[in-house]
Amino acid sequence: MKAIYKYTLLSLLGVGMFTACSEDLLETSPTTAVATNEVTLTSSKAISAIEGMYRLLYRTGYTSSWEYEEFGLSAFTLTADLMGEDHIQQAMGSGWFWYDYLYDVKGDYTGNAGRPYGVWNLFYTLISNANYVTAAETTMEGDASDVKYIVGQAYAIRAFSYFMLAQWYARTLVGHENEPCVPIYTEPTDKTTQGKKRETVAEVYKRIDEDIVKAEELLSASGKVRSSKSHFSLAVAYGLHARIAQVEENWNAALDYATKAISEAKKEDIDIASVSQFLGLNSVAAQNVMWGVKIISDQTTSYASFFTHMDADLGKYGADARQQITRSLYAKMGDKDERRAWWNPEDSHNDKNGYQQEKFKFLNYQTWEGDYIFMRVEEMYLIKAEAECMLGHDETAQQILTALIQTRDKDYECTRTGNLLGTLTSEFTGSLREEIINQRRIELWGEFGRIYDIRRLHQGFMRTEDDGHPSDAILEDTDDPESYRWVMVIPQSEFDGNVNMDDDKDQNPFD
Repeated sequence: MKAIYKYTLLSLLGVGMFTACSEDLLETSPTTAVATNEVTLTSSKAISAIEGMYRLLYRTGYTSSWEYEEFGLSAFTLTADLMGEDHIQQAMGSGWFWYDYLYDVKGDYTGNAGRPYGVWNLFYTLISNANYVTAAETTMEGDASDVKYIVGQAYAIRAFSYFMLAQWYARTLVGHENEPCVPIYTEPTDKTTQGKKRETVAEVYKRIDEDIVKAEELLSASGKVRSSKSHFSLAVAYGLHARIAQVEENWNAALDYATKAISEAKKEDIDIASVSQFLGLNSVAAQNVMWGVKIISDQTTSYASFFTHMDADLGKYGADARQQITRSLYAKMGDKDERRAWWNPEDSHNDKNGYQQEKFKFLNYQTWEGDYIFMRVEEMYLIKAEAECMLGHDETAQQILTALIQTRDKDYECTRTGNLLGTLTSEFTGSLREEIINQRRIELWGEFGRIYDIRRLHQGFMRTEDDGHPSDAILEDTDDPESYRWVMVIPQSEFDGNVNMDDDKDQNPFD
């Protein structure tokens, strides 16, 4: 394991930078006592480390030159959305995210900047830190309920990190179980730790399943109420488990955990909100937000932020490279659908492209504030509906979907049946599952990552100029559901520092 991990447990605690298997940062390695894991971890120090991990989900600084498109999890969500067919970047602008949209970032794999390195670095940094906390489960000093809560957070963070890595660096689980995924580390590492080989996709998902179950057990047993929506609550852990089960195509589990997530969320007074109640999608205080981070004025990252790229009213990136919805997806909404307010088909800058987004807006333009939202409860209802559909319970699925969408469009009705999907996302079958997915595409536009769904659904897609995509963004070979286009290449630094990975044999395809 090459130690490209810039933020580790000890640096988050203010002890100094810890690097795992690093040859380029050895001068900042911790003392021998720390490096050999002979430090007692108290619950107070551990919670500080957990807070530091959550800060990595919105801060910049993974590299010195790419901070304008590396601002934590929301940067990767925007990337994953632009990699699909529903989200348009109208122009190159300053270049940020343009090359993700054009699928032209794999060549950056040799440097310590860019998408191949950035994704790998963030999630292995989180894993590295989580491993120190999980390893201290039986020795951590402090109140027993605090320890359970803290260690539960670490297991959830690790499950989430491996889940994200699996979706970026391998093809989807079902049908590709025995293909290579990513190395698995579950113990603390230091500069002497030998790097590990890539495990299969199935093995990585086994690790993910074990970690999220352990997180749920500990969070439930702790009996503690989280102090911030940035933390994993039991509801969020269940919500993550439901997402994982979707990718695993384990529909009984998806139904079970989405139902549990909704039930636990209601205990926190979290429930479906009307569109008018969360305009701008910029506040974790909204009643439908399950997981997100509050950005306060002294923690804003100015131009290096999600809202800078999305909100054209501030100027700069959002105005120079406008983010838009395709015309065809916009047309799928009913005339009375309140979500139409999320886009402006009359914007003077639309030209021949799609429709300008108004869904994501700064909360405060003077201070650059706007909270990052990672999970809303509406997603859980959509997972429930899809799971019921896949289990053959069409009438129940119709009821769940109708009840949700009627909070956006009071005239909405759904009587469709079946679960057949087209080979391409633009080949419509008229099935119930297709309608559920279409509503996901509208409801979660810009905030989930469309390519994740395209992958798990085993579909290909096509972009067209008629739908609003600029000519540069019309791609070849995305019609193949088995495409490696949306499988990221592994950074060269991992091969340089890991004796158990050979770039000639273990690198993902570049085309």
